[in-house]
Amino acid sequence: MLRRLAVTAVASVAALAAAPGLAQAVDAAPVPLGRLDLPPVEPDRLTVAVAETGGAGDGTYELECGPGVAGGSHPEAEAACEQLEALAADGRDPFAPVPEDALCTMQYGGPATARVTGSWHGRPVDAAFGRGDGCEIGRWDALVPVLPQV
Repeated sequence: MLRRLAVTAVASVAALAAAPGLAQAVDAAPVPLGRLDLPPVEPDRLTVAVAETGGAGDGTYELECGPGVAGGSHPEAEAACEQLEALAADGRDPFAPVPEDALCTMQYGGPATARVTGSWHGRPVDAAFGRGDGCEIGRWDALVPVLPQV
């Protein structure tokens, strides 16, 4: 074992001595890699269509969210984008439907409906919202201010 270690050390020293350019390259200044050409991050674009809220929240709005971007025709674009990101940070999909096996209270939250379409975090979105039972009311309320407070 000791002999193998000694032979390996001698061979390594010989290889370095035979390659003077390699020794110089190690001492050379680092070569700049330049700017990485990463594809631009596309902002999330959503269309939010709301009906029968009984208030000023009815209408169709565009919402655009991304790094340094919060806009569109949505009346509370910045707060809506912040809410979507907060839900995502908690690991929640804000557009996921109520699970089929969920136990929901039998309460009626009104006739309000909403549909959200577009793209969010690089995936397509086509989600319908209502207030027909406790689970749907909770799902709607979790998206306020993306959806209007009812």
